Amino acid sequence: MKSKELVEQLKSRLGLDIFEYKFDKEKDTLRLNHKTLNRGMDISLPEIISKYQTLKEKAIDEVVYTIQQTFSAMEKERTEGFHDLSSVYPVIRSTSFPLQSNEGSPFLTADHTAETRIYYALDLGTTYRLIDESMLEKLKVSANQVREAARFAVRKLPTGTKRDEVAGNIFYFLNQNDGYDASRILNEAFLKEMESNIEGDMTVSVPHQDVLIIGDIRNEVGYDVLAQMTMHFFSVGAVPITSLSFVYEKGELEPIFILAKNRVEKEQDEK
Repeated sequence: MKSKELVEQLKSRLGLDIFEYKFDKEKDTLRLNHKTLNRGMDISLPEIISKYQTLKEKAIDEVVYTIQQTFSAMEKERTEGFHDLSSVYPVIRSTSFPLQSNEGSPFLTADHTAETRIYYALDLGTTYRLIDESMLEKLKVSANQVREAARFAVRKLPTGTKRDEVAGNIFYFLNQNDGYDASRILNEAFLKEMESNIEGDMTVSVPHQDVLIIGDIRNEVGYDVLAQMTMHFFSVGAVPITSLSFVYEKGELEPIFILAKNRVEKEQDEK
């Protein structure tokens, strides 16, 4: 699929009555402007096309849903106003994620790791909106109050996991599909509880927004499996974060660079 074809599909799905469309061929982006709300968003077309190669129509379904829910949230915000701080949660993003909104207002953030950064979101039911500095006055709260509320909120999220074993290594998958799966990496009590059950090296991965993977790595093959697993999740996630995993030890997260053991040995044999 080419960018122009994707633009036409999006126009067909979203309609011409609600949005104005501006295709930037040079940047390979599509600008959507909501005629009623007078607000817009930019869509990177190559990312969707890449996912289309694997997911086909599901890739377009996902972006259409995201667009519709985002503007629905904007409409709800305009008509109903903001919720209180009980609706604020932290979200994890890559450090390459934009630091300001489309309107130019800086997002409220906090440092996390060299690969990840913490943003803060106002939950709006089926979606959420990232909090920027212009919203603090409307919320009538300080940045520190938002951060504290989010820290408290993430502790209340359920932490049920599914267990899988591969080549003698144990992997735990947290996937509640509530938009905050990766945010559980900020729940220190949860991580410490998981650590108490780990026999090997404990790894934590947030390849995309909707999954958190905890590994109990007991042999070298486990690192190879982990590398392939996180890269797969990273490539198919609607909001990718990082394909790099972290070692969790004594309450600290340290990035690890994982070499696919089998691939390295194959390259050495070829030499």
